[in-house]
Amino acid sequence: MDPHAQNFKAPRLVAWETTRACNLVCRHCRAQAQVGPAPGELDTQESLDLLDKLSTFSPKPMIILSGGEPLTRPDIFILAARGTALGMRMLLSTNGTLLNDDSIKKIKETGIARLSLSIDSPNAPAHDDFRGIVGSFDATVKSAALLKAQGVPFQINSTITPSNIDQTMDISALAKELGAAAHHVFLLVPVGRAKDMTEPQLPAEKYEELLRKLRAREDSLELEFKATCAPQYNRISLQMALPTPPRSGRGCLGGQGFMFVSHDGQVAACGYLPLEAGNVRENHPVDIYNGSKLFQDLRNREKYKGSCRDCEYWAVCGGCRARAYANGDHLGPEPLCPHLPRVRTPKPTEEVLRQ
Repeated sequence: MDPHAQNFKAPRLVAWETTRACNLVCRHCRAQAQVGPAPGELDTQESLDLLDKLSTFSPKPMIILSGGEPLTRPDIFILAARGTALGMRMLLSTNGTLLNDDSIKKIKETGIARLSLSIDSPNAPAHDDFRGIVGSFDATVKSAALLKAQGVPFQINSTITPSNIDQTMDISALAKELGAAAHHVFLLVPVGRAKDMTEPQLPAEKYEELLRKLRAREDSLELEFKATCAPQYNRISLQMALPTPPRSGRGCLGGQGFMFVSHDGQVAACGYLPLEAGNVRENHPVDIYNGSKLFQDLRNREKYKGSCRDCEYWAVCGGCRARAYANGDHLGPEPLCPHLPRVRTPKPTEEVLRQ
């Protein structure tokens, strides 16, 4: 038996940046994706070896094949088939512009369980401007129709920025109209190209207002909804006397149920947090996940600083570690959270969870 297959904790989800090649030029791109593969990309055999190693986690994690644009990688379906054969649930994160009947047939043959398509505005000009290519909106909508006709589950992912924050409800309505199983929104994290976006930064209170509106309507929404890179969503649920959303889990999952592997094998707690925990070319991913200083620090509340360390909602939130890093310290307070902890009369976590 593989010695790594025993006695360890496992991530529920692994996001793997299979390539940094992409056919779009998105203004917010974390990976700063380019036309061709970046130097050092894991080759086919290294990638198959990685999947073998990831399958030794117990329980086995779900794997998101991401990018860049994973469909630009010629062997992507070989990798998907291997992951499925190893008993892992394989997911594909695509911008949605390169799908066709042939690729959808391969998606079904290789056992990919769900796709995510990117839509950042309900109108084509705004979406195309954000994604950098005219026609990307129409191509994604066409792909959604193909997936629906073929019975392949998909979700819509949206990056929320100052320019589209008031369109979030309309994007959810569009996702439902297209036949999506879910709408996942991602609060913008200022890394990669997003650091150079010229839009004025909105105050934390504006995002707080949006998250409250989203939580208020979630239970009546006729499709699955999830707020990502928004760990304060769980705090807001409790403050509104609503249950923690069923698919939210802990707020920030970086190193605590989630692991990111880059195109060149570097492991991080999150794709938006550019701090390296190790490299799968040198160390087993199980050892990195369980033993790296970065991951251990993220699991230790005593390492946190400021309001996040003192917060009575730490167990269900934790603050976005990537935005904290962009603000100067990955263990510092979440800059988009206006909540002030009850440090003078703190309540135990158990009491918070019973509220």
